[in-house]
Parts: sequence; C-alpha cells; structure tokens
Amino acid sequence: MKNTYLKITSVSLILLAGLIPAGAQESLLLTLRSIPDRVKKQNPDLAAARLQVNEAIARSKAAGRLSNPELEFEYEGTRGSSEASGSIGIVQKFPITSRLKLEKAVSLAEIAEAKIEIQDFERQLIGNAQQLLIEIQSIDKQRSLLNKQIANANELADFIKQAAEKGERSILDAGQARLEAAQLSNEIRQLKAEQAKLTGDIKTLLGLPVSARVKVADKLPAIETPQLAITPQNRADYQLAKQKELTSSQLIALERANRYEDIEAGIHGGLEKSQDHPDPYETETKIGLSITIPLPLWNKNEGAIEEAQARQIRSQKETVALEANIKQEATTAKEEMLEWAKLAREVQAELLPLAETQVVQLNEAYINGQTDLQSVLRSREQLLHLSSSLINATKEFHLARVRFLCALGKN
Repeated sequence: MKNTYLKITSVSLILLAGLIPAGAQESLLLTLRSIPDRVKKQNPDLAAARLQVNEAIARSKAAGRLSNPELEFEYEGTRGSSEASGSIGIVQKFPITSRLKLEKAVSLAEIAEAKIEIQDFERQLIGNAQQLLIEIQSIDKQRSLLNKQIANANELADFIKQAAEKGERSILDAGQARLEAAQLSNEIRQLKAEQAKLTGDIKTLLGLPVSARVKVADKLPAIETPQLAITPQNRADYQLAKQKELTSSQLIALERANRYEDIEAGIHGGLEKSQDHPDPYETETKIGLSITIPLPLWNKNEGAIEEAQARQIRSQKETVALEANIKQEATTAKEEMLEWAKLAREVQAELLPLAETQVVQLNEAYINGQTDLQSVLRSREQLLHLSSSLINATKEFHLARVRFLCALGKN
C-alpha cells in the first residue's frame, strides 16, 4: 500500500506540473553584479569571437619552421646505348638570419592581440547590458509611480461622484479626474512597449532564449561616485594598442631579416655507366655537396620594411590618441555623475517634500470646498513631474557610472 501511495503521489505531481501556466515559471533575477558573469558565459557573439584565438593559435603552429626539404632525381641515357647516368639528392633551405625566431615571436604576438580583443569585446558587451538593465529598472519605477497616480486619481473621482450625487460637487469634476487617470494609463502602455524592446535586447546580450522570463532587481546601488584614478592602463583596447606597438617593432625586425633569402644546401649521390672502346663498360659512383647563396643585389625588401615602419608610427600615434580619448571619456562621465547626483539629492531632500505637502494641503482644501479641482490636479502633476525627474536623475547617474567604469575597464 505504501508503494502504491508513492506512485500515485508522483503521478499527481507530474500532472499538476503540467497544469502550471507558463506565466508561473520562475523569473531570472538580473542585477548589475550578475551581468558580467552571464555575458562572459552565455553571449553567443562572444563565444564566436573567442574562436579567433583558436585561429591565431593554429596559425602559430606553422610559424618559425623550416621549409620542407626537396627531393631531386635525375636520369640521363642515350638511345641505342647502354650508357646511362642517374642521381638522387635532397635539398634543404636554411635561413642565415633569425627569421624563424622572429616569425614565431610575431605569431605569439598575434595570439596575444586576439586574446586582448576578446577582453575588450567583453567590456563593451557588459557595459551595454548594464545600461539596458538600468533603463529597464527605470521604466519599472516609472510604471509603479504612474500606477500610484492612477489609483489616487480614481479615488478622487469616486469622492467627487459621491459628492455630486449629494449636490455638493459638479459631476464634471469627476470626469476630469477620470480623464487624468486615462492619460496616465496611456503613458503606461507606452512604457510597456519600450520595456518589451529593452528586455528583448538584454536577453540577446545575455544569451537567453526568447521564452526566458527576466526580472530586474528593485533597487540600484546607492548614488555614490566611485573614487578611482583616471588611468587607461586597465582598458583592454589600450592594452591592445600597446601590444600592437610591440608587434609592429617585431614586424620591422622580421622584414629586415627577410632581406636575405634562405641559402640552399644539398647532398647528391649518383651512378654513371659508360664505355670507352675497346674497354668494357665501367660504373662510377658519385657523391657531391651543393650550396646556393642568393645575393641581395636587386631586391632588398625595402618596401616591406618601410611599410612595417609606417605601421609602427601609426600604432604609436593611435595609442596616444586612445589614451587621450579614454581620459576624456572617463572625465566626462565623472562630471555627469556629479551633476546627476546633485540633482537627485536636491529633488529628494528639498523639492519632493514640498510638493507632497502641497498636494495634501490642496486635497484637504478641495474637500472642504476652499479651492477648485484644477489646483489639485496641477499640484498632482507637479508631484508626478518631480517624482519622475528623481527617477530619471537616478537613472542618468547610474548610466554615467557604468560609462565611467567601462571607460576605465572596471565594469
């Protein structure tokens, strides 16, 4: 009986699981801290980009190796005669410079560049995903604010309707309050559409399926400006620029080494059968060595050397320009943070309390017949505007904060 009960229970649970609606699936909670790990592990574009490293590693296996030896065979005979000769030999080319060592160094530098490019791609993807999360979180706050305003407007409309039935208020005032609620509902629909698009975008960046349900954390970190020195050393693209400088110097050395072509050395062995009348046929065995030394008289690889030197100068100037851009980007983001933080604190500490007090006082005055409805609605609109501006200031601060950290390679 016990086993039968367990089986029935298991079957019941399976059936109940099948009846659970899709909307009841557990949502994935997203935070600013969780995004970097998810991007690194799940972003499909990043996974594809990492294969560039494998390609560079595969190319490096062929770098720095001797060319394959060549097998030579020669045969010579005379028609109608038994006289003949033949030889076989093997020839190998050898560099007289450090070309092979430099080729290997350049290939290793290309692997390092590919790895750093992946790190920079990660930095950009993480920054984009974090900004999307902040945008979605801000829309959530705006929707919550509008829902509260709608509830207040409907509550006011109900009060006016009851008062109008008693002949104490105009029924037109109730219609005005209902209209305010309808306008706010329309704004919510627009926010929902925008949020749906942003949610789809962040799913793509995080490598989540279309059917995945995501939930954004209710709160963002406190409004605090990071105390970090503005230096470019931690930025992956800056490290890439420095690596390209190193690679360009190695390319110059390689092209200079390529001025001298490889020497060619070989060993040969052969047999020769000949007849010197009236003597019988004689067979001779021959062994020989050969060496070929190319002379750099006409082609000294000047064009490739000058190209490598120009590439080095360009990479140096690009590094200088990138360093200035990074400092400017980080400085601008920091200044934005300071301004948005100042505005958010001012609205929260000074303006919002005044607006809330004004709304309460005008509501009481309207109930007591001491003011008109337009004054009440105007005070509500001012409170809504200030509350919305606080949400927006908080959003803009955190967007600037993400840009600041991303500019320093700290996101």
